[in-house]
Amino acid sequence: MLSDKQKLESKTEQLSIINQFTSALVHHTQLTELFDYVTTQVVNKLGFVDCVIYLVDEQKTALEAVASMGVATSNNTYQVGRTKIPLGEGITGHVASSQQSFISGNVANHPLYIADAIPAQSELCVPLAYEGELIGVIDCEHPDANYFTPAHLEILTTVGHLMSAKISQLRTVEHLQSTVLQLHQAQRLEQTLLKIANITYRFKNLEAFYDDLYDIICRLLPAENFFIGLYDAEQDALEIDYLIEGGEKCNAHQKVSKDQLKHTASYYILRNQQALLCDASQFKSHVDAGKFHMVGRLPLSWLGVPFIVNSKYQGVIVVQSYRENKAFTEHDLSILTYISRQISMAIDRQLSRQALEHRALHDDLTGLANRYLLIERVKHGILRLSRASDESLHCLVYLDLDRFKSINDSLGHEVGDHFLIAIVRLIEECIRKTDTFARLGGDEFAIFMENVQNKKQVDIVLERISQAIAKPLHIDGHVLQASTSVGVAFTDSDSDDAVNLLQQADAAMYEAKSSGRGRICFFNDAMRKRMKQRADIENDLQHGIEKNEFTLVYQPIFNLATGKTVSFEALVRWHHPKNGQVLPDEFIQIAEQTGQIIELDLHLLSLAARQLAEWNKQTKQPICVTVNVSSRHFASADFVDTIESLYHKHKLSPGSLCLEITESGLIENLALATKIIRGLESLGVRLYLDDFGTGYSALGYLHQLPIHVLKIDKSFVDQLSTEGNPLVDAILGLARSLNLNVVAEGIETQKQWQILKQKGCEFGQGYVISKAIAADDVLKHLKQY
Repeated sequence: MLSDKQKLESKTEQLSIINQFTSALVHHTQLTELFDYVTTQVVNKLGFVDCVIYLVDEQKTALEAVASMGVATSNNTYQVGRTKIPLGEGITGHVASSQQSFISGNVANHPLYIADAIPAQSELCVPLAYEGELIGVIDCEHPDANYFTPAHLEILTTVGHLMSAKISQLRTVEHLQSTVLQLHQAQRLEQTLLKIANITYRFKNLEAFYDDLYDIICRLLPAENFFIGLYDAEQDALEIDYLIEGGEKCNAHQKVSKDQLKHTASYYILRNQQALLCDASQFKSHVDAGKFHMVGRLPLSWLGVPFIVNSKYQGVIVVQSYRENKAFTEHDLSILTYISRQISMAIDRQLSRQALEHRALHDDLTGLANRYLLIERVKHGILRLSRASDESLHCLVYLDLDRFKSINDSLGHEVGDHFLIAIVRLIEECIRKTDTFARLGGDEFAIFMENVQNKKQVDIVLERISQAIAKPLHIDGHVLQASTSVGVAFTDSDSDDAVNLLQQADAAMYEAKSSGRGRICFFNDAMRKRMKQRADIENDLQHGIEKNEFTLVYQPIFNLATGKTVSFEALVRWHHPKNGQVLPDEFIQIAEQTGQIIELDLHLLSLAARQLAEWNKQTKQPICVTVNVSSRHFASADFVDTIESLYHKHKLSPGSLCLEITESGLIENLALATKIIRGLESLGVRLYLDDFGTGYSALGYLHQLPIHVLKIDKSFVDQLSTEGNPLVDAILGLARSLNLNVVAEGIETQKQWQILKQKGCEFGQGYVISKAIAADDVLKHLKQY
């Protein structure tokens, strides 16, 4: 029996151990520190020689040893007898499952006892539990019988309670730390993915986009070996768009042939359109199964994701790892799948942008450069002349296909388009790859040849082109023959202007065409002088309108049967302050080409309307005047309002102001032109078709446009003989069948007058009656005729 003094000392020692343990718990923040303290300090102070701390596993099916202390064996080592004990097995497993403490001074005969390598006589085992949930057990053994006392049980139970609470606390903190870490990782991942989406929509250069993307990817997963491939389904070829090897950026733009490609892992996932994630052994098993070949060394981890851009292009993004501690996971696969979609959108946008840029700079039909791109290439070529060390020349060739319009009109635009494409392909084979071949519009083309040595070099190319297109072409069942009029201009100075060079080549081409077609002309000083005159006229036209330098003269139109004047044609005259009187042939065509004809026509119509109003004040005799206008007016419905305004402003009588257009300027938009002419009928405005018979397209328009009067060109009247002229007879017969009036122009002799009268021509104009007269002489003329 223990004395009261011994009991007090024992109780004091127990409290001291508990107090020390309680104080120590505050400082322990790691489970391993806590377990070590319990086994080496607390249990050791109690005089125990063997102690094991077990924790229940995640599945809650077994106990696993996490810390221990004990007596060393003969080889000076200590080992736990059983590191893993199923719940319910043995005394330790029973304590865990029942959560009830166990103490015994003679366990050898206990039915649950399982002996270790060193059998024990005494065993003390307490559960570790917190709020009813099992955490583990503390199991202590001793070789002496009846060693453990109730005091030992009381102390160890208290230690177990405190220890369980601490374990729960540390696990909660650890769980919270893990949760916070996961939240931070999730936030970083979300921010990263948003950043990827942002650069996808903001990038301007695909290479820079790949650089930014790779920097981001490196923060998410191992990417020392990385590439993006774009597969052209039509060409069956893979282009490596972006390549990183060993963390270093490499030249990615290298083609992989079909034979090389079809044996790779990348082609395998492109063909199957399924991602592939595998380690070294899985990769090798795919190789052994013949799914793809080994290219290079075996990766320790391989991840590839395919994606689709559009109907023509597919893509693949691949990362490879050759480091033991850098293996890809399903999470990495999810990330790379998201990234692949962003890459797909980026490439699609880039291809769409390139297509738009190409369309903006190229001709839709032929795929050639357009006028804008040609001018830009010429500008840059001229700038390079300042850096050229030798005497370099640049050459601009301007080509116009002869009689192409007749193919369009007779065989249709589809045949015409196919003809143009065939010609373009033939010419492309005759020029250098570095030359810029452009379509300027219609059947006009240009070739910009940089760094030519002399005229002879150009002659050789032009001869090659001429021979190539001279052969008959079989187009849609038709055999067509091509020829071209060519103008050539050179530049050797960086101070030259690109547009001016094009104008020079254009001027030389028109010289070739006017010389008989199928010819070549080089720009020269005579052409330069004419261009200067043209530029001066273009500049002076605007000033001439503003300064009222244009006037009208009037040539009578008379009845061939009676000789009586029935109307007048208003003819423009330009009284230039420096050049004197300038005839229409010298400026009308220029005004038409520059668009100044619109303003000039409106100015002349206003002059004619004002003059009609003036004559109306002086005589009650009705006077009719026709004014020549450009067919451009018949492409705008505003023209009806303009004519109506003149009639109302000057109080003109119906039909007193009429319009005249030339056959060569016939209207393309027949529906709108017809609407405009019909809109003028309420004013009595009649439409005259001038120079009839000199073109080849008017017959197709006569039955569609509401034309009222045909004018036979002077060239046919000049050829009238006693027998007449078959063309004049045909025109008069056509006019009668369409119920149109006819005016014969340029009648200069009585003989011509009589022949036309006999053939049934109603009206005429020409010197036989009068030249064009000034406005002041019109009333006097009317009194005489």
